[in-house]
Amino acid sequence: MISRNKIVAGLSLALLVAAALPGRAAGFPLIGSKKKETQLGKKLTPGQSALIDKAIVREKEVIKVVRERAPLVETYIQNMKSDPVMRQIPESDQHFLGRVEFARIIGDNPYQDGPKGGKKQGKVGHFLGSLNFIKGIGGSLHLQFNEAGFVQMLLMDSKDFDKQHYNFYFVRNDFLGSVPTSVFDVTPAGKSSTGRFFGRIWVETGNGNVVRFNGDFAGSEKDYHEYFHFDSWRTNVQPDLWLPTSFYVEESDPKSQTSTLKFKAINHVWGYVLKVPTGTAENTSVEVAGAQDVSNDATDISPLGQQRAFAKQAEDNVVERLFQAGLLDAPSEFDKTLEALANNILAYNQIAVSAPIRVRTLLTEPLESLAVGNTIILSKSLIDTTAIVTSDGAQQMGNLNALLAFQLAHILSGHRLDTKYAFQDRLLFPDNSAFKRIPMHHTDADNNEAAKKTLELLTAKELVDSQKYFGLYLQQLQQRAKGLKALESPMIGDGLTKSDVDQNFWLATLLPKADKLDVKDLKQQGAVPLSSFLRFDPWTDQVVTMHTAFEPILSPSDKMPFEVTPVYLKLTYFKPPVDPAAPPAGAAPAAAPAADPAATPAAAPPAADPNAPPPAPPTTTPPPADQN
Repeated sequence: MISRNKIVAGLSLALLVAAALPGRAAGFPLIGSKKKETQLGKKLTPGQSALIDKAIVREKEVIKVVRERAPLVETYIQNMKSDPVMRQIPESDQHFLGRVEFARIIGDNPYQDGPKGGKKQGKVGHFLGSLNFIKGIGGSLHLQFNEAGFVQMLLMDSKDFDKQHYNFYFVRNDFLGSVPTSVFDVTPAGKSSTGRFFGRIWVETGNGNVVRFNGDFAGSEKDYHEYFHFDSWRTNVQPDLWLPTSFYVEESDPKSQTSTLKFKAINHVWGYVLKVPTGTAENTSVEVAGAQDVSNDATDISPLGQQRAFAKQAEDNVVERLFQAGLLDAPSEFDKTLEALANNILAYNQIAVSAPIRVRTLLTEPLESLAVGNTIILSKSLIDTTAIVTSDGAQQMGNLNALLAFQLAHILSGHRLDTKYAFQDRLLFPDNSAFKRIPMHHTDADNNEAAKKTLELLTAKELVDSQKYFGLYLQQLQQRAKGLKALESPMIGDGLTKSDVDQNFWLATLLPKADKLDVKDLKQQGAVPLSSFLRFDPWTDQVVTMHTAFEPILSPSDKMPFEVTPVYLKLTYFKPPVDPAAPPAGAAPAAAPAADPAATPAAAPPAADPNAPPPAPPTTTPPPADQN
């Protein structure tokens, strides 16, 4: 049991507590109290002032859109401790997942507590009501909670972000990815500064959208001694619409002589297109265009075929229901890559199946996998933390082969989903019941049988190296198990360990197949940090692979296995999807390959006025899309 003091110190989502907390922006000294008269940057030129005016208008539009949405919000917190070799490692963790109706949180007065949330039921995070989700985190931290603290980390100030309540100072021009921005320091104006944003904003120069902000909330240092800082990022999800995507929070430990953090936390938001929950279901009439009646050409179905078709119907119903609840990614090119790997495992073992294997990604942090009929589902963090990249930039696929083989073993062993879900009425329940109403983890007996079958599948000569790669990954997880209880606790599927009490792995037979883990060996890496391989689009819920430069390991502390790391997104402007079946007339030449980030940059053009914002993108911004 984690003590109250440890929870307060390290498990903060002062993320969700912090509206009443004071602080400073990153890069500003803590010594002494804040002075409103202190000029933090350059005074605004007329052009910069006009850009701030645009930003104020655009921020109101963002608030309007967010109020109409009920996305999923996930928070994962790691409480840190010092380590003689790794410098710092997770000591404990917590995970929360909920669907938040922002209309119930963003009120006329951003500093008032909202209505009281309902009583917690079961494990926090299983799609409790919007306010229950947020209140649940505050209660778990034993801290005074103010809902505005959470909202502000996404919106800065949902009511008074304007020149009457804030001072703006120009800092510099900057590019975030391919997006040109002007950077401004922001401080509260006037006497009433408690709860106001205090930090730095990045404003894209095309239409004045705030794409990143970094800092904390203003207050009096004599009243508070804790400083919770956050770095909040947005994504251009539609033309001229940038919505909150992720923010990172950390608190330093003032007593540490080795710069150990007290805690660090990551927050992700997705599922903006999910319908706001209503009391009644919506019926939609769909016309199938271009379909031809070929029923007379169809062959009869055998009894075994009928049974399999009925099971496939249950599979499709459950997968679609999980997607509607925002848990599964939308089908993507990456899913097809995983499907190819899974089918290769079958081919190497000369095994034929009656229906194709499909693979989807669970968009959540806990390390888990499951099989729904012939659909394999792997959690995003399970994929991320196994994504070892070699020095030549190649992706090491051994870990993914082992993960896919485990769920393939379930499929081949006949461990199938209950066919009762072939009846659609069994899935007519609200999203907040998705976890409780569709149990998808396998029994202990099934998992033990699948573990033996997995070893058989991985003995194929093309896959045998996967045993040692995944064995090393399990050794690394075994070393971190004590501090990662939440990360190791599956929400809907099968975890890597047998239970909260029994920390043995289902695939423990792979542990001795690997070389002995040596954290001091800079050439050996058993697991990587969270968010190492996949990014998600918070509007479409698709996952895409990141293309990162190889970073050499210079010390054991660089490895950070299974750890939360700061957010740094490569921002780009929204591009409408292109229909591959209808390419534009007169195909353009193939795009040149992306520049090597390590290469020497080309000569820069003559320096422009440093006080002027960078030029806007040459393309004309399309009108905002209908958000209904």
